[in-house]
Amino acid sequence: MDKREFLKTTGAIVAGSVFSHLAPGQEPETPRENWAGNLNYSTDQLHVPASVEEVQQVVTKCAKLRALGTRHSFSTIADSTANQISLKKLDSIDIDEKAKTVTVGAGIAYGKLAPAIEAKGYALHNLASLPHISVAGAIATATHGSGLHNGNLATAVSALELVMADGQVHTLSRDKDEHFAAAVVGLGAPGIVTRVTLNLLPTFQVAQSVYQNLSFDHLKDHFADIFGAGYSVSLFTDWQNHRASQVWIKRKVGAGDANKWDPEFYGAKLAKEKLHPIDGHPAESCTEQGGVPGPWYERLPHFRMNFTPSSGRELQAEYFVPRNRGYEAIMAVEQLRDKITPHLFVTELRTIAADDLWMSMAYQRDSLAIHFTLKPETEAVNKLLPQIEAKLEPFGARPHWGKVFAVEPAKLQTRYPKLKDFKALLAQLDPKGKFRNEFIDANLYSTTAG
Repeated sequence: MDKREFLKTTGAIVAGSVFSHLAPGQEPETPRENWAGNLNYSTDQLHVPASVEEVQQVVTKCAKLRALGTRHSFSTIADSTANQISLKKLDSIDIDEKAKTVTVGAGIAYGKLAPAIEAKGYALHNLASLPHISVAGAIATATHGSGLHNGNLATAVSALELVMADGQVHTLSRDKDEHFAAAVVGLGAPGIVTRVTLNLLPTFQVAQSVYQNLSFDHLKDHFADIFGAGYSVSLFTDWQNHRASQVWIKRKVGAGDANKWDPEFYGAKLAKEKLHPIDGHPAESCTEQGGVPGPWYERLPHFRMNFTPSSGRELQAEYFVPRNRGYEAIMAVEQLRDKITPHLFVTELRTIAADDLWMSMAYQRDSLAIHFTLKPETEAVNKLLPQIEAKLEPFGARPHWGKVFAVEPAKLQTRYPKLKDFKALLAQLDPKGKFRNEFIDANLYSTTAG
């Protein structure tokens, strides 16, 4: 399975295993695996409620339960040995024009939401590379787009509704609730999110162009200038030749703006044809380039919303480091280039603004995210990740919760200043650990190394 086919995947709804006996609200889906196929879920008990009331019923009757989104996570964060609950039928969209917010069902995908709010003249501040991930799943794991001044997708949340362990519905808002910042990037642990309210912006146009072959030498003295050259900027590298093979720059374009693109960008050449992040791969799955303006939701993702999902076979890992040490971190990883490249499809470098969400990888830290899309070579990747993590340890790297990583729990826990408070809140909201699973237990509670 090559990178081109994987990246045109838009967070496919992959089916799970056929049940011999189905309870009300359960559905047969095949196979029971995540969309990349690197893990099989540990239960065939999948509940698919069609209303908040049905969610309450599921929560009340289940002793253990984990929420399952669009299966985009490569880690076991959504796994359960008992029960999973999918919110895909909760896909309502309610726009409040006075408040300039939209309240959505937790199962709504960005690919469905974006055109609906665009039609009313609104936009979200950012989108991830693949637009068909669910809102609730994206915010729970601090999934992000790019931009020096853009926070992750969860920073657009102004309120969220959850079904708590006792089956009761609670709403938390940024303006009124002190624990809001803990619950938004909640890793699925505070409760089952049923509705999310997002802040809206006036719609805007974006033009995207790609430059080729940017020497890493320019990052040393012009890091902020390069990553600040657009509303959203991504650098792609295979770690060879001390360069980013491609620089994707997405700029806001207002009425009357010249929308001119220089033929060179710090020595990199403006591409004359549409490109895929992997050199030589067909680019029909990618969003429009060449400086052609279009709606925000058709440019901010790297990949087009209307492509038919396919089932990729990949592994992904990503690490957040302080942005002010971003160049150092890139140089540290580059030392492993000949070990990384044989197992790599591409690495993407992006910036994310700091936020106040307790379990966000960018909590109180403007960040550079170093994202590896790796070949489906589990054994080799498992040997490679500790080497990458060792290079990034001096930077206090925080791994993306939804990607694969090998950081020891004892080290990981030191990298989240509010972890103690987060666990105290979970003890209050869910004293019996209904929403905890092996992933949560290991990474947040284990005190042993390894």
